[in-house]
Amino acid sequence: MFTDKAKIFIQAGKGGNGAISFRREKYVAAGGPDGGDGGKGGDVIFRVETGMTTLMDFRYKRKYAAQSGADGAGKRRKGKKGDDIIIKVPQGTVVRDADSNRIIADLSSTDRDFVLARGGNGGWGNAHFATAVRQTPNFAKNGQPGDEREIILELKLLADVGLVGFPNVGKSTLLSMTTKADPKIADYHFTTLEPNLGVVDLGEGRSFVLADIPGIIEGASEGVGLGHEFLRHIERTRILIHVVDISGVEGRNPIEDFDIINAELAAYDMALEERPQIVAANKTDIIQDADAYNEFLAEMKRRGVTVYEISAATNKGVKELMQKTYEELTKLPPVTVFEPEMDIYEDEFADDGKGYEITRDNEVYVISGSWIEAVGGSVNFSDSESLQYFQRALLNRGVIEDLINMGIREGDTVRIGDLEFDFVY
Repeated sequence: MFTDKAKIFIQAGKGGNGAISFRREKYVAAGGPDGGDGGKGGDVIFRVETGMTTLMDFRYKRKYAAQSGADGAGKRRKGKKGDDIIIKVPQGTVVRDADSNRIIADLSSTDRDFVLARGGNGGWGNAHFATAVRQTPNFAKNGQPGDEREIILELKLLADVGLVGFPNVGKSTLLSMTTKADPKIADYHFTTLEPNLGVVDLGEGRSFVLADIPGIIEGASEGVGLGHEFLRHIERTRILIHVVDISGVEGRNPIEDFDIINAELAAYDMALEERPQIVAANKTDIIQDADAYNEFLAEMKRRGVTVYEISAATNKGVKELMQKTYEELTKLPPVTVFEPEMDIYEDEFADDGKGYEITRDNEVYVISGSWIEAVGGSVNFSDSESLQYFQRALLNRGVIEDLINMGIREGDTVRIGDLEFDFVY
């Protein structure tokens, strides 16, 4: 089965926790703190795999998680970094944010990796908190959580030229005669259920990528059949070769077929209506309705459309068609690469850069956010120095002032993640 769209959940690794440790060695009367830092969590990395052609693998696995970093240890030993997870996708995969549907990245480049979820930083060990006054800190920082998000993967083929037309008009045959691609070919509709790509080599460094787009039917732009899945792959192509069966073998009217396909392209995306087209009248070796054939040629001439009469099966006129296609490509800009519509790292904190947000849950003041949860998770409530450090962090960051402005009073409950405590100022 051909699959070109999938929704998955990705989760980077959590940073390891910092260690609380003190030197305990022979002949060392009062060893200082030596807790090491936690290791960074693993990233979720996307890599373009040129051999892949579908998103089939993502139908069976929907969650991908990188490894968390290891906790720190005594003797200032830092925890091991969590292993990254590398997710391979076909070239031309567009990544969208599942909530907003905005484009995060266009995975078209084969020479770079794309980090779409970063691992959390490791927490500091207690050795970091030693000062001249605080010589035995009995607290450390927990590691930060890794990024996590739900994304949509959408495959849009990266080809210069797309073959379009009704099913069974000879697109697969044309592809097989002009490239080294080996598409399935048979005399029935919808033999091609997934796009096939091949490179047309005209010699002397002249070449282009040709894609056989599965047959489009009437109503495809409204999702009839596999319409949306098929039409999606035409978006990047620079030129369309519109293949029309003019043999009359199936009793179809080639003019009507030509108009229906163009109507579907226009209905799906107005930009496709303006995409340059080269019309190929195929199966000229088995014409059974000469009147329909001549009417088609006359109508195209009346519209000012140049028609290339070919027979993909016998290779008649195919070379000339490919030469003309290459000439037209040289006049056009390169294949479209979609620009990101959002930067997932544009704001380290999703709360106006403060790192926290304060809301009310009945009588409870709830503080949430990346920074506050990281700080709150490091508090050792049985240690006075840890509590003092925590209070100074809230004061310096402006949390205390914001709580007071919201009307908090001594004794009111404050919640940070799973942590609840009474407000004292």
